[in-house]
Amino acid sequence: MGSCELRDRRILLVEDEMMVAWLIADMLGDLGCEVVGPAGHVDRALTMIATEIIDAAVLDLNLGGVRSYPIADALTARGIPFVFATGYGEDSVLDRYRLWPVLPKPVERAKLQCVLSAMILDIGQVN
Repeated sequence: MGSCELRDRRILLVEDEMMVAWLIADMLGDLGCEVVGPAGHVDRALTMIATEIIDAAVLDLNLGGVRSYPIADALTARGIPFVFATGYGEDSVLDRYRLWPVLPKPVERAKLQCVLSAMILDIGQVN
């Protein structure tokens, strides 16, 4: 799968560790995406969801001890696909969110591209 389906897609990045945020933002940029954020807190991410055009999102599961589930709920309500990124493993995600993909940290560029491409293509088939 190439990165052409990701070109110019607006990806919300929710990550509270700045070094990790920069790394993922660079990966997204290399894939041709436009990064929205990063947002390091739930409230900031919710504001961005309400005010920005977003095609998909990458969510850190743990934002300074606060889970990103309210962000996942807001994205789901708007029909925006997302992927969780976590160093805690897939089992750390609540059962009701297990339909969404989980990327282990450190995030690998190829896996990020594959997951985002699949989500974008799936949305394109629905719309």
